[in-house]
Amino acid sequence: MNEYIARVLENLRRQYANEPEYLQSVSAWLEMIGPAADDPRYEKLDLITRMVEPERMFTFLIPWVDDQGVTHTNHGYRVQFNSAIGPYKGGLRFHPSVTPSVVKFLGFEQTYKNALTGLPIGGAAGGADFNPIGRSKREIMRFCQSFMFALYRYIGADTDVPAGDIGVGSREIGYLYGAYKRVTGRAESSALTGKGLTYGGSRIRQEAAGFGTVYFLARMLERQGETLEGKRIIASGFGNMSWGVCRKAAELGGRVVTLSGPDGYIYDPEGVSTQEKYDFMVQMRYQGDDRVEAYAEQFGVEFYPGKKPWEVPADIAIPCATQNELTVDDAVMILANGVRYYVEGANMPATAEALRLLRLSPKVLTAGAKASGSGGVAVSALEMVQNSLRYSWSRKEVDAKLRGIMSSIYDASAQAAEDYGLGYDLIAGNDIAAFRKIAEAMIAQGL
Repeated sequence: MNEYIARVLENLRRQYANEPEYLQSVSAWLEMIGPAADDPRYEKLDLITRMVEPERMFTFLIPWVDDQGVTHTNHGYRVQFNSAIGPYKGGLRFHPSVTPSVVKFLGFEQTYKNALTGLPIGGAAGGADFNPIGRSKREIMRFCQSFMFALYRYIGADTDVPAGDIGVGSREIGYLYGAYKRVTGRAESSALTGKGLTYGGSRIRQEAAGFGTVYFLARMLERQGETLEGKRIIASGFGNMSWGVCRKAAELGGRVVTLSGPDGYIYDPEGVSTQEKYDFMVQMRYQGDDRVEAYAEQFGVEFYPGKKPWEVPADIAIPCATQNELTVDDAVMILANGVRYYVEGANMPATAEALRLLRLSPKVLTAGAKASGSGGVAVSALEMVQNSLRYSWSRKEVDAKLRGIMSSIYDASAQAAEDYGLGYDLIAGNDIAAFRKIAEAMIAQGL
């Protein structure tokens, strides 16, 4: 790490000492780009500082009324991180864990994830500390409307384009878009992505993040002369990411044998690989009680309360749930149980120490979420293109475009690692590839 980067990191630690998720994300990124950051232009223009801190951030209150007439007030956030290569773009998360630190971490990760897609989009993130679990549809609608009435002035097709994330699916996007139209008076279809097919949405949008992760994994396997055929996969979560991973892995011959939730994990030796099981995953998400045990009850498989799936022997591990779900002890189990490929679906799912252990092990090949988890935003950007064309691609066309984008992301990551003498370090490679693209755009545009 050169002196300039070390100085930037020290300033960040002093200024954001109480924002651990954000600091963890930036610290890891600065470590990864080190070999590519020696250009004297970066220090002269203080470019790194401008890349690791958001261009602007908004905080707002969200008052709403429940079905009993009681008023509640939540806190909403939107961080617009970097617009060097296009309008801000990133998800909205509705979850009690949402804080300024979490939103900044998500926006930072999103910026470099988006840059890898090859599409002209910048990075952003947002959300609220609202918990939709246990709330009625009418309560969720009222909350979304109040949220949008605070947010609308900061977003738009050429400014900032929100999408879904944890707690924000197609239902919530529909409510948000309806409120946006009402308050602006514009049917601006590219103002949000993740919309329903009847009003400008893209096919395979809900599955896209998981599909993209598996396509990236398939390219990793291809380089080793392997395929997904017959491979056992342990995955966490049971939301859109893991749902897409299960479906595409099965299509390519693999078998996801675990899912998890806050209550524990299930082990399905036959694999989550039938339409009945995929449909039940969707049903579990909309039941609103956040329990994976229901899957075990439905299909007669083992449920392990209070445990994580990383203790199960497998060929491939794909964390799909949330940040910092995987600890050093989990990483040790993954290595001990013969996992040979570790591919991140969720944003920053491993602690810094756990990821370092996996990256440095000769037993496992690793890929970070900035690359492998880019499928969702890639299809979001394709949705924006379709909206501008007033045209809708078929499912087969979108899937083919997604596979091509993920292959390009893999190639760029592998090439960047090779360019800087890092061997087959895909995590450092994807960070460097995205960094170089945004840095050159920022330099070209001046201060």
